[in-house]
Amino acid sequence: MKKSFSLFIVLSAFCTAAVGNAAAGISIERGKQLFENTKLGTTGKSCATCHPGGKKLEWAGTYDDDKLTEIANRCIQKALQGKPLKPDSEEMQSLILYLKSFAGPN
Repeated sequence: MKKSFSLFIVLSAFCTAAVGNAAAGISIERGKQLFENTKLGTTGKSCATCHPGGKKLEWAGTYDDDKLTEIANRCIQKALQGKPLKPDSEEMQSLILYLKSFAGPN
C-alpha cells in the first residue's frame, strides 16, 4: 500500500509538470517527434536510427539536463551532421523529456 501511494504521488507530480510544460509547447510527444526526425541533421538519419525505441538510452535518466543537452547536441553535430539545438529551446527541453522517458528501473 505504501509503495502504491508513493507511486501515485510521483505520477501525479509528473503529470502536473507535463501538463504545465505542454502549455508552453514542451512535451514528451514533441521530443519523440524530434528523436525520430531526419531533419535534425544532413545524413538522412535520426536519433532513432541508432537508438530504435530508446535502445541503449536507459541511462539517460541518471544525467541532469545540462549533461543530456551536451550529449544530445554532440550526437546531432557528429552522427547526424546537424546544427546543435539551443539548450534553453523548447525543442531541446522536449527532447530531454523524451530521453528521460527511457530510464530503466532504479
